[in-house]
Amino acid sequence: MIFRNYCILAKKTARVFVSRRHQLPIQIWQSLRRPSSSMSVCPVLSVRPIRALVDEKFQIVVTNLHPKQEVTLHSLHQSEDNDYWEAFGHYISDADGTVIVMEDNSKGGTYVGVEPMGLLWSLRPVPGSRDGLRLRKRDVLSPMVVNISVHKGHTNQGFSEKDALATVVTERWYLAPGVQRVDIGDRGVKGTLFIPPGPGPFPAVLDMWGGGGGLVEYRAALLASHGFVSMALEYLPAFEQRAVDVDTEYFETAYKVLQTHPQVSGDRVAVLGLSFGTSVTFTMAAYSKVAQPRCCVCISGSHVHPVNKSLFEAFQYIMKKMTKARIDENNHVIWRDVILPIPTEPDLKVDVGRIKCPLLIVIGQDDQSWATVESTEDIEQMMERAGNRHLLTVLSYPDAGHLIEPPYTPHIRFSNFVTQFNRMKVLMLWGGQTKPHAHAQEDSWEKILHFLQKHLYQDLPPAAKL
Repeated sequence: MIFRNYCILAKKTARVFVSRRHQLPIQIWQSLRRPSSSMSVCPVLSVRPIRALVDEKFQIVVTNLHPKQEVTLHSLHQSEDNDYWEAFGHYISDADGTVIVMEDNSKGGTYVGVEPMGLLWSLRPVPGSRDGLRLRKRDVLSPMVVNISVHKGHTNQGFSEKDALATVVTERWYLAPGVQRVDIGDRGVKGTLFIPPGPGPFPAVLDMWGGGGGLVEYRAALLASHGFVSMALEYLPAFEQRAVDVDTEYFETAYKVLQTHPQVSGDRVAVLGLSFGTSVTFTMAAYSKVAQPRCCVCISGSHVHPVNKSLFEAFQYIMKKMTKARIDENNHVIWRDVILPIPTEPDLKVDVGRIKCPLLIVIGQDDQSWATVESTEDIEQMMERAGNRHLLTVLSYPDAGHLIEPPYTPHIRFSNFVTQFNRMKVLMLWGGQTKPHAHAQEDSWEKILHFLQKHLYQDLPPAAKL
């Protein structure tokens, strides 16, 4: 992969600083550990790598503490909306006065246990924040800045009022060095293209988000950082007063714009969709004669929607079924029952038996926004009857919710959401529990990348894979 050298360097750096205690090079260990002759040396906080892609693990070591000293590791991020998010874990140093996060237990905080990335995936709005927040990166040309600090004792609140023993500022990037970002407006298609560095041509991914609308770029930027030309496609307006009357032709045109780009291997294009984006992905894979993807990835979605209709007509169909929506005791809206029971009428769901390319489905078993578990069961049965079940791979995660994003993204169980069909603002329940949802995001992203690499990069000459 074109980003391989960058990743290898970062991983080697991380391993040097955080391999197990007895495996640390003696020079590194001696430079980190606290001199036994002095009790006045300040604690030393090491975070490696300081700059990395958002899907890379960082490694945290605290040295120069007193033996068996209680400390709190704290992370703080100010979002682009000027909201503050924090996470923290409680640790006890060893006999040498050291905490190594990759192997030591957090005794409490926003996460517990041995969790190397808990300071990211358990981020939550600080007390007193606005309700219904969701952390999303809008400007991929700038990093997500996270302050990591260590505090005396086991602290649960009031971090801004306490002096830290040590602090390190880290950067988390969606965009690797050398990746180009290009605005797209060709043939009426609106989106953003991300192109990896190097001569190309490269395999490509058409990336579509869900019913929230707007142009969402960060996953496409991360895909390009792993060697795929990727297009973040806008197909629903974020702030207009109605859903646009977009039909299949718009998505086919977007596919052709991506496929015919000079940096793209035209026969190696995949389609990836989340939520309502999966409905489009299923439709293209099953029916389109123009867009014939090499493989498809569908995250937290369903094949249930009126076949060969515009988006406006699809939203009208959903709106008629909104009587099945529920509101829980916290005033959170639950949509998962809207498409249940899964219809048997052929014109109300995509005939997935027609799909001829490898298909990866990713779902959370606690998805409260959409009936993804029931939909996937129906998809498996339909493909089994059609004889193409061998093309399907399903990743199903217990206690994971709807918003399965790139790894170490904070779990959002509910958030504000504006419905496309009537522009109402509601608190949508997405579902999931924090730790298992974090596992689902990490595991599925690794397998999504492997799936895309396998089906888009196979049989390419070695030079094209670098």
